[in-house]
Amino acid sequence: MTPAQKQQISPAKAEKIIGTNRPKNKERGLIFLFTGTGAGKTTNALGIAMRCVGHKRKVVIIQFLKWWKETGEYRIRDMLKPYYEIHQFGREGWVGFKNLDERDRKLCQEGLELARKVVAEQKPAVLILDEINIALHTKMLDKQEVLDFVTHLPPETDVVMTGRYAPEEVWDAADFVTVIMDDKHPREMVSVEGINY
Repeated sequence: MTPAQKQQISPAKAEKIIGTNRPKNKERGLIFLFTGTGAGKTTNALGIAMRCVGHKRKVVIIQFLKWWKETGEYRIRDMLKPYYEIHQFGREGWVGFKNLDERDRKLCQEGLELARKVVAEQKPAVLILDEINIALHTKMLDKQEVLDFVTHLPPETDVVMTGRYAPEEVWDAADFVTVIMDDKHPREMVSVEGINY
């Protein structure tokens, strides 16, 4: 299959893409969804964060099931104050989806609670819920609780949701959906400082 063929979509899918549920008078913040099995979902969200900071608008990032403090997006936090905040809610070390337990559920819930508090108290221009789709997929967070939150954000706060395996209900609620797919990559894993982390 050629790249052009891969980009073609069916008429039914095109109708779904064009027929957005976006409120015309922006009664709530926009929902941007980055999902799919390819690399770059968090990177896309961070691009939005940088643009926001460049306009001196507040962005808050809540990372679910992440803990590593040596990523560029975490290390830059002090340089970008007061327009940039990042908070992580994951226990140290990757345990795999099948080994998540109540400790992880508690951390994810704490992340969601902080997101609520941030929106109520700081009213950021952009709220990034990084890897929230994984938290939903693994049932670390309640799907309806998250949907109720993101679909009732104030108009001044747009939300970016990242992570593979986005539930269909999140897909349907989003105003913008971008599916990230790997079309080509080296056989060995490549991890470049400043690009992959």
